[in-house]
Amino acid sequence: MKRIVGVLGIALAIGLSGQADAQTLKTVRDRGALICGVSQGLPGFSNPDDKGTWTGLDVDFCRAIAAAIFNDPTKVKFTPLSSKDRFEPLKSSEVDLLSRNTTWTSSRDALFNFAGVIYFDGQGFMVRKALKVNSALELNGASICTQTGTTTELNLGDYFRSNNMKYEVIAFGSADETIKAYESGRCDAFTTDMSQLYSERLKLSNANDHVILPEVISKEPLGPLVRQGDDQWFDVVKWTLFAMLNAEELGVSSKTLDDALKSKQPEIRRMLGVDGTYGEQLGLTRDWVVRIVRHVGNYGEVFERNVGASSKLGISRGINRLWTKGGIQYAPPIR
Repeated sequence: MKRIVGVLGIALAIGLSGQADAQTLKTVRDRGALICGVSQGLPGFSNPDDKGTWTGLDVDFCRAIAAAIFNDPTKVKFTPLSSKDRFEPLKSSEVDLLSRNTTWTSSRDALFNFAGVIYFDGQGFMVRKALKVNSALELNGASICTQTGTTTELNLGDYFRSNNMKYEVIAFGSADETIKAYESGRCDAFTTDMSQLYSERLKLSNANDHVILPEVISKEPLGPLVRQGDDQWFDVVKWTLFAMLNAEELGVSSKTLDDALKSKQPEIRRMLGVDGTYGEQLGLTRDWVVRIVRHVGNYGEVFERNVGASSKLGISRGINRLWTKGGIQYAPPIR
């Protein structure tokens, strides 16, 4: 009898602990806004304009979560965070999630929960055209500008050592400091994720004087992350991304949404809440995906608007194409 009571006590304690931890969605609702940790300014991903309006792929993802919860994508407060200091505000609950071009690694996943990959990336190099370098393998003895608190320093060391090349690393605390140092001639090359190279090149006074080399030296799956211990919130963030991918795959966009709501296709009907209660299982409303697509768009729309071929960055969709289009973006089904 004592053993049964003891087991029940442990189970009850675990259950109560789980309930106590699962508060983020309620906290966000009660507050009336989502607090999203973003970069300090990375065009295409999270960047404020002169009026303080934030735009970018990571920003739109936060707005998609707000749309799912509030049916209003404007109910988001953005907190700019440096690479070095980005994790502590998430750990201490100052932000509800981090949506800030952060690479999913085993050591980070041991501390937080990554909700998926919003952008498959890889590290590369940018040099001046005047240097007449066509390959990263020609950078032996070069000085390389990079940013502290990122995965780039380790990747840089691995690449040069594995190719028996020498280099000098010149590290800075912020992205702005790094790109300014590169532009002023403090180093021969600038290394970071390929997407960020395209973004930072826009800040240079003569962007056409610089070239991004073809080598991609690492895997950098970038994605949003949340605190551990709150499965409900983890599911909300994770399935917001999956909903945007599934909507694109099924041809449901902000332009086709009204017609899609009349669709006879079972997958579309489930996704849009015409059939089933899948949103309610997440703690959201039945029409949660409708809210996301109507206010923000599907994954393809968000990608093209912020970083794609029609944007200022002009990045090819590449491996971020859907799995049905030759890429590796893939989402579990809503059913």
